[in-house]
Amino acid sequence: MAEEPQPQAAAAATEVVVAEKAPAEVEKKAEEPAAEAEAEEAAAVADDGGAVEATGSFKEESNLVADLPDPEKKALDEFKELIVAALAAGEFNLPPPPPPPKAKTEAAAEETKTEAPAKEEAKAEEPAKAEEPAKEEPKVEEPAKEEPKAEAAAEPAAEEAKAEVAAEAAAEEPAKEAPKAEEAKPAEPKTEDEAVVAAEEGTKTAEPVEEAAAAAAANTEQAPEAEAAAPEPVFIWGVPLVGDDERTDAVLLKFLRAREFKVKEAMAMLRSAVLWRKRFGIESLLEADLAFPELEKVVFYRGADREGHPVCYNVYGEFQDKEVYEKAFGDEEKRERFLKWRIQLLERGILSQLDFAPSGICSMVQVTDLKNSPPMLGKHRAVTRQAVALLQDNYPEFIAKKVFINVPWWYLAANKMMSPFLTQRTKSKFVFASQAKSPETLFRYIAPEQVPVQFGGLFKEDDPDFTTSDSVTELTIKASSKEAIEIPVTENSTIVWELRVLGWEVSHGAEFTPDAEGAYTVIVQKTRKVPANEEPIMKGSFKAGEAGKIVLTVSNAASKKKKLLYRSKVKSSAGESL
Repeated sequence: MAEEPQPQAAAAATEVVVAEKAPAEVEKKAEEPAAEAEAEEAAAVADDGGAVEATGSFKEESNLVADLPDPEKKALDEFKELIVAALAAGEFNLPPPPPPPKAKTEAAAEETKTEAPAKEEAKAEEPAKAEEPAKEEPKVEEPAKEEPKAEAAAEPAAEEAKAEVAAEAAAEEPAKEAPKAEEAKPAEPKTEDEAVVAAEEGTKTAEPVEEAAAAAAANTEQAPEAEAAAPEPVFIWGVPLVGDDERTDAVLLKFLRAREFKVKEAMAMLRSAVLWRKRFGIESLLEADLAFPELEKVVFYRGADREGHPVCYNVYGEFQDKEVYEKAFGDEEKRERFLKWRIQLLERGILSQLDFAPSGICSMVQVTDLKNSPPMLGKHRAVTRQAVALLQDNYPEFIAKKVFINVPWWYLAANKMMSPFLTQRTKSKFVFASQAKSPETLFRYIAPEQVPVQFGGLFKEDDPDFTTSDSVTELTIKASSKEAIEIPVTENSTIVWELRVLGWEVSHGAEFTPDAEGAYTVIVQKTRKVPANEEPIMKGSFKAGEAGKIVLTVSNAASKKKKLLYRSKVKSSAGESL
């Protein structure tokens, strides 16, 4: 068994999945003393070979606006209004890149030059103020001489800046007024009356400049408004955020439900997701060739559940292969590539398998196999956490059900500790099954013909005889009992079948019994005991010259019941399915 991670590490999530947002307090609480008691309880569940499903099974809500309660309709309308306003304000646009370092240095130097005269004048005032108490009252006039001087020094700098703004707006006259303001600077008043007159003149000189600058600024603001066209539409998963597209409501409802219909919080999440997609380069990533064939068995889509949701499998036991592990997580560059590959796989799955129609399929089922998964303290830990965070923040409500199979006891313990901090909505989507109960748990949500052989089902790639459209029959063989399966056969036809008993350790045989009275029974497969390590699926075929039936017998001598799966197909003499 791989090194057992601590419950806290397990709580950090071992799989890269589309996860529901969990509170940040989980990691802090994971170290509480209650962990030991929770671990014992979880171990007891695992020992019993049971499956654990969170309280209250999740039922997917409708995306039809007519089906929404009035408060949710109101929230959706408010959300749409906020989106329209945000589009008009450019809130979904990435901010411009920061200026280069050289430009920053020049701006700082210019600012220093502008501030220097003011600082020198301020320093010149300090000695004068310090001497002030020692001088006689009639000489108090000297500070008054200095004040207009400071004002005169400050005003030209301000007016010059305003003149530059006006010049950029193509207003020439304010630029001509700036030198006049500077010419007034050398005329230093020698009496208090002259100081007042100089200040008034400086104000009068500045007024035309200020008015012109204000007018230019107003014109600058009005020009874009007059010229601005409608904001460029924003799409997410191929769906526009505003407009008459019927899929828009389904996408917006995902963000609202993820934030419990708190409109402002949903808006913040949507804005953040759109900007992240632009920064991450989702559009170009979809076309990128990341060439990661080693991971095709780690994460893949296969079939659909009983309600039509696509199923994504996460199989982390594949990382036991050290070569595969190193190719995925060997260094920082490889880990970054893995993250992009995982996001790319998810995006392609969403675009190809979800339609976002009001009555369509808008979410998926995830199956996470924890058998032989790597310990949490490996090279993959950081990128796994990063991926989980990205998926939580940017892919809301994409999980209809999440089934964990082959769950070790320590993972159940970790889930127990996390459970109080998860919302009821999130908990209702999670199902945990020990190794003994994994296939049966999967069959509750996914038909056996859709479940890959490695997880207990009958689906095989490139099967020459059966497809997912050939349904599977499930039977339970009681302890110390025998089951006989009869399959009708027509004249001059060939019948094929396949059978699987989970865990085997049973006796199995097959024979053909003709319908004609007095005809002899033909033994097709001699009865034998099938060990646990037998091939997972047993196939058979028989070409019948006359009508009759194939009888498959399975005897269970064990003290526990067994799950049996089988299906059959009759072909004509030409080899075509009937």
